[in-house]
Amino acid sequence: MTRMSDMSREELEREMQRLLAEARKKEQAGFISEANVLEQKFYMAKSYLMDPAEIKIGGKYRVAGEEGIFTVEYLNGVFAWGKLDTSPEKRGFPIGRLKEIKN
Repeated sequence: MTRMSDMSREELEREMQRLLAEARKKEQAGFISEANVLEQKFYMAKSYLMDPAEIKIGGKYRVAGEEGIFTVEYLNGVFAWGKLDTSPEKRGFPIGRLKEIKN
């Protein structure tokens, strides 16, 4: 199995389509936790299509599937680390889950 970090853009796009389709099937069949795992894999694949330099340290983002506003403290590969305003704990999210809040 090829690692996502080694896949081409086209391979990542195909993998994202496959993961979304499989997640929908699992969700419809009532396998919610399995669908959630596939969704996380989708966001990882999406992260490898993004340029981490576009994520701003100190930037404020919405995180798909999470409540609150996420403030980025630092990046490590395709993960952004920081805090949600709903929790004091530091957390990491794949950058593919982040959506910048425009002022």
